Amino acid sequence: MSDSGEAPHTLTCREVWGGNRKIVRAVQLPSITAWVASVPLNEGEGGGDLYYMSVCDRDVISRVVLADVSGHGRVVSTVAETLQRLMRENINVWDQSDFMRGLNDDLVLGGQNKYATAIVLSFDRITGQLAFSNAGHLPPLWYHARNRTWGWLKEDDDPLAKKGSGLPIGLIRGTDYRQTVVTLEPSDLLVLYTDGVTEAESEAGQSLDRQQLLRWAREIATDSPEALGRDLLERLESFRGRCRSDDETLVVLQREKASLVASLGEVAVHHSLQDDRDVNDAADGLGRCPNPVESKQLRAFVHR
Repeated sequence: MSDSGEAPHTLTCREVWGGNRKIVRAVQLPSITAWVASVPLNEGEGGGDLYYMSVCDRDVISRVVLADVSGHGRVVSTVAETLQRLMRENINVWDQSDFMRGLNDDLVLGGQNKYATAIVLSFDRITGQLAFSNAGHLPPLWYHARNRTWGWLKEDDDPLAKKGSGLPIGLIRGTDYRQTVVTLEPSDLLVLYTDGVTEAESEAGQSLDRQQLLRWAREIATDSPEALGRDLLERLESFRGRCRSDDETLVVLQREKASLVASLGEVAVHHSLQDDRDVNDAADGLGRCPNPVESKQLRAFVHR
């Protein structure tokens, strides 16, 4: 098992990283510091919790996926393979529509009568925008650094949304998945988790639930993803004792504090390239990594 003794794993461009094995590891994404702790029920094997991260080939877009598959063994391996393939195919695309549709339909067509809940996030480090889609998964905790308040990362209620949208992946082919866009401010934190955490029971038979997880988060310092994650993990272990009945996974993300110079540089470059982005976005869809010309301009600005 990886632990804090190891240096953080820094994702390189076009890398897809993750799995379903036991791990405790810090991970570095563009402008995002992450900490992952995943402990399968059977620690000698892979569990049903899948955690994956990727970075686009221009070091701008990061994607984070946490899924909880109903089952173990071969079906989990199949979902993992599909996740990795689709993350590579969509690695430069901020919009998650095709990714979510493909993930759902591939699992349905697999014919194994299995499903998975999933939360999928795509972060653009230049704009600070975070797009997320929720497929029946528990809502992440969201710490707003500006106001020092905790809440939930939840989709807005949409009365026009189709009935049955946002179902766990693998249930019904053609299911629609909404995409919500928010701004992740510097030092904001997100805590993703699986139901093995919130459905943990104490030796007296008391369930934890997500409201208790939120109360714990409000009592803990927000200095770093690792410090927050480890404190939550310690409280969880103290609460349930040895009564563990499911895989348990926590993924803590924090947007880095941006220096004034870096922020001004990114804004200036972003505005100078906006006309080109608008034209290309019309053809390529919503959001993507800068093209080689933009990258050249960015490098020239940073190193001048």
